[in-house]
Amino acid sequence: MIVVMKSGTPLAEIERVSQEIRSWDITPEKLEGTHKVVIGLVGDTAEIDPRQIQNLSHCIEQVLRVKKPFKRASKEFRYGEPSEVVVPTPNGPVTFGQNHPLVVVAGPCSVENEEMIVKTALAVKAAGAQFLRGGAYKPRTSPYAFQGHGESALELLAKARVVTGLGIITEVMDTADIDKVASVADVVQIGARNMQNFSLLRKVGATLKPILLKRGPSATIEEWLMAAEYILAAGNPNVILCERGIRTFDQQYTRNTLDISAIPVLRTLTHLPIMIDPSHATGFSEFVSTMAMASIAAGTDSLMIEVHPNPAKALSDGPQSLTIEAFEQLMQEMAPLSKFFGRWAKNDSATVMPKFAAKVATMAGV
Repeated sequence: MIVVMKSGTPLAEIERVSQEIRSWDITPEKLEGTHKVVIGLVGDTAEIDPRQIQNLSHCIEQVLRVKKPFKRASKEFRYGEPSEVVVPTPNGPVTFGQNHPLVVVAGPCSVENEEMIVKTALAVKAAGAQFLRGGAYKPRTSPYAFQGHGESALELLAKARVVTGLGIITEVMDTADIDKVASVADVVQIGARNMQNFSLLRKVGATLKPILLKRGPSATIEEWLMAAEYILAAGNPNVILCERGIRTFDQQYTRNTLDISAIPVLRTLTHLPIMIDPSHATGFSEFVSTMAMASIAAGTDSLMIEVHPNPAKALSDGPQSLTIEAFEQLMQEMAPLSKFFGRWAKNDSATVMPKFAAKVATMAGV
């Protein structure tokens, strides 16, 4: 249930209404929008008549029930206003959200050594990425596959952060490692295999560190949003949803199936920012650029692209990784399309490939 206050309602009146609500053993959460303040009611509100709340103040504009099982993650909980996740980085704050420029996250699947991670970080930054991704702890299907270098890899990510000023996104797999990972990561990733690891979700929810929640390979959208609800319910409002491909019946030609329809569907259901990972979704580098462009057109807020200096020798997920040169090319190609949709932060038109820019302009009827 949410209580929508009228524009210009005094802060003292909002606090008075909140205090009245607390007397019913309901927790009020104040959400400040662009034009209005919304009070979210957390607890058992089934027996509360909305008219009881409406009568608390003449400053209450509307009382609405949130019908979705994912209460805090629902679009209604913020009265339809998209949320923002602001991440401080050495290069300045970066905002993930529907009304902000596209955020690009790039880097290798796993951190292999200092030379590789620093070289990749410098390259993706030069191309325009704002975050470096890299796995220190790697969940793998086979127990014999490379599992990541663990804590020593976190140290290398920290060094790359100092050298480049990029934000760091890396995965945590175990509740015991949350503090170690959070000490280095600007955004903590919950991987697809841990999407329904509820004890882990609760623990990261107890931190205020931004959380990137990847969709499980067989998860429905509702299950995914309910997983986000665990984090939000634990007190952490900074959640970014990442679609990384789901399992379907055809795994011969792609690793997974990118559910690009998830973008418009999520827009109708939740206020949370959306990221697309076309690298894991397709599994092959030759398809990554096409699906990245399609994701921009569909309205994604962010992209996560795997990049490696030498994919043929990568210790994990080499086939889906772009070379540094291919990533630079992709960033150039993305610029005119992102600008067309109002999602590009760069103003340097010289970086745009002229032929591609002309092609997009023709397609758009410009």
